[in-house]
Amino acid sequence: MREEVNIVENKAFLTVEEVATEMGVSKSYAYKIVKKLNEELQQMGYLTVAGRINANYFRKKVCYTETA
Repeated sequence: MREEVNIVENKAFLTVEEVATEMGVSKSYAYKIVKKLNEELQQMGYLTVAGRINANYFRKKVCYTETA
């Protein structure tokens, strides 16, 4: 399991499947989370990719780092 965490920590973007696994939620709920976070990023002027979320922003929003 630790090896999987290292892979996710080194990625710039997380997929919906990775978000679902990280949060322990269904894939359909993970899509809603990714969509909401991408909308927030778009409002701040960032480009986004459908079905993927910036890993650093995701971690910040779910309190995985101290910079939240």
